[in-house]
Amino acid sequence: MSTREQVYGRRAVREALRGRREVLELWATERAVKAEEWLRAVDRPKVQVKLDRELTESVGTRDHQGVLAWCEPFKYADAHELASGERPLIACLDQVSDPRNLGAVARSAEGAGATGIVVPAHGSALVTPVVCRSSAGAVEHLPIAVVTNLARYLEEIKSGAMWIAGAAGENGTPMWQADLTGGLAFVFGAEGKGLRPLVRRTCDLFVAIPQLGRIESLNVSVAAAVLLYEARRQRPVGGSG
Repeated sequence: MSTREQVYGRRAVREALRGRREVLELWATERAVKAEEWLRAVDRPKVQVKLDRELTESVGTRDHQGVLAWCEPFKYADAHELASGERPLIACLDQVSDPRNLGAVARSAEGAGATGIVVPAHGSALVTPVVCRSSAGAVEHLPIAVVTNLARYLEEIKSGAMWIAGAAGENGTPMWQADLTGGLAFVFGAEGKGLRPLVRRTCDLFVAIPQLGRIESLNVSVAAAVLLYEARRQRPVGGSG
């Protein structure tokens, strides 16, 4: 197991410095240090000024924006603890394998005040440097949990106070007619595949985003943003979950 992981990109690194895990080493180009006041204010760890090509070689992409942090490994949350609070709002991703989609969902979920994200161990993206970059650092503040079997996990947490809601492309209850005020685990399927049958069977209801245009469906990260914010809209301001 790796003892440290990379986080790159200006916003991702800044949130890593503000987040829960320790930043062990911090690299930045001279240009980035001049452009970003917060980099000049970092006391620990001390910024090491590097050439742009050194960062590119280390990261393997030019998408680093001149900033790279070496952090302790990402710490995953406990999936059952996420579901144990008062009226939790959880985003479950059923084999969403694109790391950029996971990052985008994390960014929206954190912004909507969701309790966390749950993904299955196999067939899904996990937290990587690409996910950190795509989430603009949201993964540093939002709990993310991994479960061995998503369908079994959903069966274990569902109750009268905790509903499982499948995101449906068209054949579900329109989101503004669905009751999303209680404990809720939204389940989103991979693009083009939807929810797997066993996962689908755990759902208490299916919620649709009405499509007024000509395209059939939204990207999973966009759908997650819309539904999570609709659930947040239905809840009291400052309420739990």
